Amino acid sequence: MSLLPVTVYGDSILRKTVSPILAVDDELITNIRDMFDTMRNAHGIGLAANQVALNKKMFVIDLKGVDGYDDFKPMVFINPEIVEYSDELVVFEEGCLSLPDLRADVERSEIIKIKYLDTDENEQILEADDWLARVILHEYDHLIGKMIPDRVDSRTKQKLKGELIKIMSREVATSYEITERE
Repeated sequence: MSLLPVTVYGDSILRKTVSPILAVDDELITNIRDMFDTMRNAHGIGLAANQVALNKKMFVIDLKGVDGYDDFKPMVFINPEIVEYSDELVVFEEGCLSLPDLRADVERSEIIKIKYLDTDENEQILEADDWLARVILHEYDHLIGKMIPDRVDSRTKQKLKGELIKIMSREVATSYEITERE
Protein backbone atom coordinates (compact mmCIF):
# COMPACT_ATOMS: atom_id res chain seq x y z
CA MET A 1 0.00 0.00 0.00
CA SER A 2 1.38 3.38 -1.02
CA LEU A 3 -0.19 6.53 0.28
CA LEU A 4 0.34 9.64 -1.80
CA PRO A 5 0.21 13.24 -0.51
CA VAL A 6 -2.98 15.02 -1.56
CA THR A 7 -2.67 18.28 -3.48
CA VAL A 8 -4.66 21.13 -1.99
CA TYR A 9 -6.22 24.40 -3.10
CA GLY A 10 -3.49 26.63 -4.45
CA ASP A 11 -1.44 23.81 -5.98
CA SER A 12 -1.07 24.63 -9.68
CA ILE A 13 -1.79 21.09 -10.94
CA LEU A 14 -5.37 21.42 -9.69
CA ARG A 15 -5.97 24.27 -12.14
CA LYS A 16 -4.61 22.58 -15.25
CA THR A 17 -6.45 20.35 -17.69
CA VAL A 18 -4.78 16.95 -17.35
CA SER A 19 -3.30 14.85 -20.15
CA PRO A 20 -5.13 11.90 -21.71
CA ILE A 21 -3.88 8.41 -20.93
CA LEU A 22 -2.44 6.65 -23.98
CA ALA A 23 -2.27 3.10 -22.59
CA VAL A 24 -3.08 1.09 -19.50
CA ASP A 25 0.27 -0.26 -18.35
CA ASP A 26 1.81 -1.54 -15.10
CA GLU A 27 2.65 2.00 -13.96
CA LEU A 28 -0.96 3.13 -14.43
CA ILE A 29 -2.29 0.09 -12.53
CA THR A 30 0.09 0.97 -9.67
CA ASN A 31 -1.15 4.58 -9.78
CA ILE A 32 -4.75 3.34 -9.57
CA ARG A 33 -4.01 1.12 -6.56
CA ASP A 34 -2.18 3.97 -4.83
CA MET A 35 -5.09 6.33 -5.55
CA PHE A 36 -7.61 3.91 -4.01
CA ASP A 37 -5.33 3.44 -0.96
CA THR A 38 -4.89 7.21 -0.58
CA MET A 39 -8.60 7.93 -1.01
CA ARG A 40 -9.67 5.30 1.51
CA ASN A 41 -7.02 6.36 4.02
CA ALA A 42 -8.41 9.92 3.83
CA HIS A 43 -12.00 8.64 4.12
CA GLY A 44 -12.87 9.94 0.66
CA ILE A 45 -15.29 8.49 -1.89
CA GLY A 46 -13.62 9.84 -5.03
CA LEU A 47 -10.17 10.96 -6.09
CA ALA A 48 -8.87 12.45 -9.33
CA ALA A 49 -5.30 11.78 -10.47
CA ASN A 50 -4.25 15.43 -10.22
CA GLN A 51 -5.31 15.38 -6.56
CA VAL A 52 -2.24 13.22 -6.00
CA ALA A 53 -0.04 15.22 -8.41
CA LEU A 54 -0.49 12.88 -11.38
CA ASN A 55 -1.04 14.63 -14.72
CA LYS A 56 -3.39 11.91 -15.95
CA LYS A 57 -7.01 12.04 -17.10
CA MET A 58 -8.41 9.55 -14.63
CA PHE A 59 -10.33 9.26 -11.39
CA VAL A 60 -11.46 6.55 -8.99
CA ILE A 61 -14.69 6.23 -7.01
CA ASP A 62 -15.83 3.95 -4.19
CA LEU A 63 -19.24 4.69 -2.68
CA LYS A 64 -19.34 1.59 -0.49
CA GLY A 65 -19.58 3.69 2.69
CA VAL A 66 -22.53 5.77 1.42
CA ASP A 67 -26.08 4.82 2.45
CA GLY A 68 -27.75 2.80 -0.30
CA TYR A 69 -24.46 1.84 -1.98
CA ASP A 70 -23.52 -1.21 0.13
CA ASP A 71 -22.95 -3.38 -2.96
CA PHE A 72 -21.07 -0.71 -4.92
CA LYS A 73 -18.03 -1.99 -6.77
CA PRO A 74 -15.10 0.47 -6.92
CA MET A 75 -14.81 2.15 -10.32
CA VAL A 76 -11.96 3.56 -12.40
CA PHE A 77 -12.68 6.16 -15.09
CA ILE A 78 -9.90 6.57 -17.67
CA ASN A 79 -10.14 9.45 -20.17
CA PRO A 80 -13.72 10.24 -19.13
CA GLU A 81 -16.00 12.53 -21.07
CA ILE A 82 -19.41 13.69 -19.90
CA VAL A 83 -21.65 13.24 -22.96
CA GLU A 84 -25.01 14.21 -21.48
CA TYR A 85 -26.31 16.33 -18.60
CA SER A 86 -29.93 16.37 -17.40
CA ASP A 87 -31.72 19.69 -17.13
CA GLU A 88 -32.86 18.74 -13.62
CA LEU A 89 -30.45 20.28 -11.11
CA VAL A 90 -29.95 19.36 -7.49
CA VAL A 91 -28.15 21.31 -4.76
CA PHE A 92 -26.25 19.36 -2.13
CA GLU A 93 -23.37 20.04 0.23
CA GLU A 94 -20.00 18.79 -0.99
CA GLY A 95 -16.57 18.43 0.51
CA CYS A 96 -13.23 17.64 -1.10
CA LEU A 97 -9.95 16.08 0.03
CA SER A 98 -8.15 18.99 -1.67
CA LEU A 99 -10.22 21.44 0.40
CA PRO A 100 -9.85 20.06 3.95
CA ASP A 101 -12.72 21.03 6.29
CA LEU A 102 -14.40 23.17 3.62
CA ARG A 103 -17.99 22.38 2.69
CA ALA A 104 -20.35 24.22 0.36
CA ASP A 105 -23.66 23.71 -1.43
CA VAL A 106 -23.07 22.91 -5.10
CA GLU A 107 -25.68 22.69 -7.86
CA ARG A 108 -25.19 19.79 -10.28
CA SER A 109 -27.20 17.80 -12.83
CA GLU A 110 -29.25 15.00 -11.27
CA ILE A 111 -28.50 12.57 -14.13
CA ILE A 112 -25.50 12.34 -16.43
CA LYS A 113 -24.10 10.06 -19.09
CA ILE A 114 -20.35 9.48 -19.14
CA LYS A 115 -18.09 7.75 -21.65
CA TYR A 116 -14.78 6.37 -20.40
CA LEU A 117 -12.29 3.52 -20.67
CA ASP A 118 -12.04 0.79 -18.06
CA THR A 119 -8.74 -0.78 -17.01
CA ASP A 120 -9.03 -3.30 -19.88
CA GLU A 121 -9.16 -0.31 -22.27
CA ASN A 122 -12.77 -1.09 -23.20
CA GLU A 123 -15.02 1.89 -23.84
CA GLN A 124 -17.88 2.11 -21.37
CA ILE A 125 -20.95 4.34 -21.30
CA LEU A 126 -22.67 4.81 -17.97
CA GLU A 127 -25.82 6.68 -17.06
CA ALA A 128 -25.57 7.78 -13.46
CA ASP A 129 -27.86 9.61 -11.07
CA ASP A 130 -28.00 10.66 -7.45
CA TRP A 131 -24.72 10.36 -5.50
CA LEU A 132 -22.85 8.56 -8.25
CA ALA A 133 -23.63 11.35 -10.75
CA ARG A 134 -22.58 14.00 -8.23
CA VAL A 135 -19.29 12.30 -7.38
CA ILE A 136 -18.50 11.71 -11.06
CA LEU A 137 -19.16 15.39 -11.83
CA HIS A 138 -17.06 16.50 -8.84
CA GLU A 139 -14.09 14.33 -9.89
CA TYR A 140 -14.50 15.24 -13.55
CA ASP A 141 -14.30 18.91 -12.55
CA HIS A 142 -10.81 18.25 -11.14
CA LEU A 143 -9.66 16.93 -14.51
CA ILE A 144 -10.67 20.20 -16.20
CA GLY A 145 -9.15 22.44 -13.52
CA LYS A 146 -12.33 23.26 -11.58
CA MET A 147 -13.10 22.98 -7.88
CA ILE A 148 -15.97 23.69 -5.50
CA PRO A 149 -15.18 27.44 -5.25
CA ASP A 150 -15.73 27.66 -9.03
CA ARG A 151 -19.22 26.16 -8.68
CA VAL A 152 -20.63 28.52 -6.04
CA ASP A 153 -21.95 32.06 -6.35
CA SER A 154 -19.68 35.04 -5.64
CA ARG A 155 -21.26 35.67 -2.23
CA THR A 156 -20.55 32.11 -1.08
CA LYS A 157 -17.03 32.24 -2.52
CA GLN A 158 -16.40 35.43 -0.55
CA LYS A 159 -17.52 33.65 2.64
CA LEU A 160 -15.10 30.80 1.87
CA LYS A 161 -12.15 33.13 1.24
CA GLY A 162 -10.68 32.85 4.75
CA GLU A 163 -10.84 29.04 4.68
CA LEU A 164 -9.26 28.97 1.21
CA ILE A 165 -6.36 31.12 2.41
CA LYS A 166 -5.80 28.76 5.37
CA ILE A 167 -5.78 25.76 3.02
CA MET A 168 -3.30 27.43 0.64
CA SER A 169 -1.07 28.29 3.61
CA ARG A 170 -1.32 24.71 4.95
CA GLU A 171 -2.88 26.00 8.18
CA VAL A 172 -5.31 23.07 8.30
CA ALA A 173 -5.10 19.81 10.18
CA THR A 174 -5.78 16.64 8.21
CA SER A 175 -5.68 12.96 9.02
CA TYR A 176 -3.86 12.40 5.72
CA GLU A 177 -0.68 13.77 4.19
CA ILE A 178 -0.97 16.87 1.98
CA THR A 179 1.62 18.33 -0.36
CA GLU A 180 4.18 20.88 0.73
CA ARG A 181 3.46 24.47 -0.26
CA GLU A 182 4.54 25.23 -3.83
